[in-house]
Amino acid sequence: MGRRKVEIKRIENKSSRQVTFSKRRNGLIEKARQLSILCESSVAVLVVSASGKLYNSNAGDNMSNIIDRYDIQHADELEALDLAEKTQNYLPHKELLEIVQSKLEEPNDDNVSVDSLTSLEEQLEDALSVTRARKTELMIEFVKNLEEKEKLLREENQVLASQMGKTTFLVTEDARGMSPGNSSGNKIPKTLPLLK
Repeated sequence: MGRRKVEIKRIENKSSRQVTFSKRRNGLIEKARQLSILCESSVAVLVVSASGKLYNSNAGDNMSNIIDRYDIQHADELEALDLAEKTQNYLPHKELLEIVQSKLEEPNDDNVSVDSLTSLEEQLEDALSVTRARKTELMIEFVKNLEEKEKLLREENQVLASQMGKTTFLVTEDARGMSPGNSSGNKIPKTLPLLK
């Protein structure tokens, strides 16, 4: 009897669901171990059951080293997500500037509280930090693009220089005719100088 194809959907029977979870979790952990051995790589598996129980397994390296590497590699993404979350909580830059402008133009009444001004100041500082971070990100992308272009131009320059080195133009007597001082009929190649 062969395997039948299982429809991938939530298993309604709780005991069947638990048995399937245990079997597939163990299979997943075994596959991760095999991948680590076959490919000489570090693999970490984290599984949280429906009841909230945490299962983890690692192969090739210990779990904390793998997670540290992950954190280092994705630190920029996490920082960008943090900035995006901060900006969602504040008014758009234009609205903030309009509010500040109106507060500055209003006569100094007692109805403007220190708390509201402090809140506006914090929002402006956060908006500035988000703007600076985005500006820095764009500048880094621009510099990377320029570095890539420079690399491509250097490679192209090297290819052209090597082609120039290979093609030292030899002009034979057949192409130009006999030289006046050579009556013996021997072909004397003339070499053009290589331009650098």
